[in-house]
Amino acid sequence: MPAQPAEDRRLILLVDDSATLRMSVRAVLEPAGYQVMEAADGQDGLEALAGLQGQGRSPAMIISDVNMPRLDGISFIREVKKTPFKFLPILVLTTENEAERKLAGREAGASGWLVKPFQPQTLLTVVKKFTRTLA
Repeated sequence: MPAQPAEDRRLILLVDDSATLRMSVRAVLEPAGYQVMEAADGQDGLEALAGLQGQGRSPAMIISDVNMPRLDGISFIREVKKTPFKFLPILVLTTENEAERKLAGREAGASGWLVKPFQPQTLLTVVKKFTRTLA
């Protein structure tokens, strides 16, 4: 991958089938200076990444749900790990809290796991950590 353009250091790909959840995450991240690119499921997420790749761009990180139509979050993460975006941090944001699901996510390549409903400050702290934009 070429060097990441400065404007992409705050670009977050948000993959979730809930428009309400996407709106909630956007309401937390955009006031903090992040750009949010939305995808409605794992398949849309892969297509969004392919589009960014075609432009020579990359998000700073991905936030993904687990339970989604067409391509679930765990399968989405596995597919991302086969692409040039394999080193991107991926935060799973889901209602799933079972140890087996967390293990499946970790084995697929998830970097972190946050259970819905989320606390806005917790989400922001994790995003800052993963994007290294603590300032």
